[in-house]
Amino acid sequence: MSKLHRPLGTLSDERDPVRLTPDSAGWDYSGLRVLSLAAGESRLVRTGEYEAFVLPLAGSCTVRVDGQVFALAGRDSVFTRVTDFAYVPRDAEVELSTVAGIEVALPMARCARRLEPRYGPAENVPVEVRGAGQATRQVTNFGVPGVWEHADKLNACELITPGGNWSSYPPHKHDEASDCEVVNEEIYYFRIAGRDGVTPSREGFGLHRTYTSDGELDEDVAVRDGDVFLIPRGYHGPCVAAPGYPMYYLNVLAGPADERSMAFCDDPAHGWVRETWKDQELDPRCPVTSHEGQVS
Repeated sequence: MSKLHRPLGTLSDERDPVRLTPDSAGWDYSGLRVLSLAAGESRLVRTGEYEAFVLPLAGSCTVRVDGQVFALAGRDSVFTRVTDFAYVPRDAEVELSTVAGIEVALPMARCARRLEPRYGPAENVPVEVRGAGQATRQVTNFGVPGVWEHADKLNACELITPGGNWSSYPPHKHDEASDCEVVNEEIYYFRIAGRDGVTPSREGFGLHRTYTSDGELDEDVAVRDGDVFLIPRGYHGPCVAAPGYPMYYLNVLAGPADERSMAFCDDPAHGWVRETWKDQELDPRCPVTSHEGQVS
């Protein structure tokens, strides 16, 4: 059994689908919680030594922290809209409350600096269409350097890959400090849409690959809705969405560098593929979503 692939349920506690700390991942910085709150429920979250984003996956909520209140409109599904979000600092008590119920992700990073809480409007989140042909995918850059600078260590973005397409390709890595990359521990949190292309379901599946040049890591796994995959080092990609089942994943990255960065190096065996994209059409299914809702 893979130590890096954590299927749905293996990271759950009594109430929530995912509770992953750097310690339980076996590294130093990146973490993720996914909380499920019922209608009318409130929850107090103590961030401790972690900064975090509050990112609605399905539903809306109110965030209260350090005397500030952020009403997050959220979305019905990760496949229907780009959401607003909040940044919450380390050493904070964060109250989450919801009227109709919510599933919410808290991508986290162990950090040293305590910053102020801040609201991220959905309309300010850039949506990028990356790749071409069957490698066309949507990248929602809500918490990346150059877009969101209000974080100490934490980087996060969302991807949507239409059914039958490939993403995280060419394979790439970020496990050493060099001219083209920085060290980052990365988490992939997958949601797979069912037959309607909107509602997450365990019926569908995708594929994910992670490997190292020395062969110590060499994993090809089927991923389903709610699964987590850990990237401590090595090349990762592609992520392949099975035909008929759009794939979403939340990327969480953090590492020891003084300045946040998501710089990476392609696997030199496959980097040439990027040059072929200029001669291919974009998949018209992308972008899939915007802050106004579904695009295609």
